[in-house]
Amino acid sequence: MISRRKISLLRRKKKDRPSPDILMPPEGVPLTLPVAGVGVRIAAQITDVLITSIGAICLLVLLSALNLTTPRTVFAIGALLFFVIRVPYYVIAELGWNGQTLGKRLMKIKVVSHDGGPLTAHALVLRNLMKEAEIFLPATLLLTLDMASPLASIASLAWITMGLMVPILNRYRRRLGDIMAGTHVIHLPVPVLLKDLATETPVLTEDRKKIVFLSHQLDHYGAFELQTLETLLRAQSVRPSAGAEQQRQATIETIVEKIRKKIGYADPVPPADRLRFLQAFYNAQRKHLEQRQLFGDRRENKHYAQADEDNQAGK
Repeated sequence: MISRRKISLLRRKKKDRPSPDILMPPEGVPLTLPVAGVGVRIAAQITDVLITSIGAICLLVLLSALNLTTPRTVFAIGALLFFVIRVPYYVIAELGWNGQTLGKRLMKIKVVSHDGGPLTAHALVLRNLMKEAEIFLPATLLLTLDMASPLASIASLAWITMGLMVPILNRYRRRLGDIMAGTHVIHLPVPVLLKDLATETPVLTEDRKKIVFLSHQLDHYGAFELQTLETLLRAQSVRPSAGAEQQRQATIETIVEKIRKKIGYADPVPPADRLRFLQAFYNAQRKHLEQRQLFGDRRENKHYAQADEDNQAGK
């Protein structure tokens, strides 16, 4: 039995984690993606600020070398250059890199639309202009104010704090700009490559003989049937329920007998060797189709022979 205290702790930990974002793209297949936390977003933001600051400093040095600035106007011109570089940088980078800036690319996060559709220029401009009002403008005021105006400094600090608290208290870690633009910031999904079934070789014992298929037995099927068989073999790694296991075994038996009858395989296949038979047939069929493709004979499905006859009759 789990105590109430443990249950409350588990619930509290669950609340602390950002909820996964469920997107519904136009294809109608829901996608569950991990929402980026506040820490990784701040790290990406710091990286982008450093990049834009370097650009502003380089332009400021160039203007100073051309005697276009004075010591009194250096700070004002620098702040203006930082703004002029910063706003187009975020919008153009996220438009060109599909929701990513250099900082987001390094942190492996990106901006996505709430409805799963493509990012629009309107949404990206809106969320980045709101960033100016949320963070950069109050931060600039906070840096330019002095002790003679403590109320303005306190107001700017309170505004920045409120802006930072919004994503912390938000379920999906969305700031005000994301809420208004209808966007999320997510972690990039990690691609997982499935293992190649052709590299698997069935384990043979002393009482089991190797299953061999002749060339004429492999001429009955094409790439479509091979892909269907691959899907069936991959599904065997998932453990079914008790009732579904009987249905699975019946399906495997039907497929094995259908293949045996189609290719003329005379030897009976014991129940224990049915999966081994399908795996061996998949490996042999794939190798056969790849060899045929090298000679320009691409076979899409089992109806390729009839298609060739129709083409020759049409000629």
